[in-house]
Amino acid sequence: MSNNIYPINKGINKSIEFKGLKAQYIWYLGGGIVLLMAVFAGLYILGLPSLLCMAILGITGTAFVMKVYSLSHKYGEYGMMKALARRQLPRAVKMYSRKVFCAQEKIKE
Repeated sequence: MSNNIYPINKGINKSIEFKGLKAQYIWYLGGGIVLLMAVFAGLYILGLPSLLCMAILGITGTAFVMKVYSLSHKYGEYGMMKALARRQLPRAVKMYSRKVFCAQEKIKE
């Protein structure tokens, strides 16, 4: 008797990946495409010829996609968040007084 009634999901606990983009970079690319569509609409409403709008967005879109792919390959799934968090940490903590470590007053109840 066969026990293979249900297919086994072997992708549990893996991050989403679509054509080489990992995790949050898929959302960045999707948001960028929506932004480019809004820019196209704005340029077209301003009266620019549609071929000029397409050329501008083609160049900008290509640069954006290349940048998102390079970030995805450079940092991976969580690397960019770690790099941004590392920037916010101070390199050193300076204290010019030992009052904190010396005679502390008793806590009054």
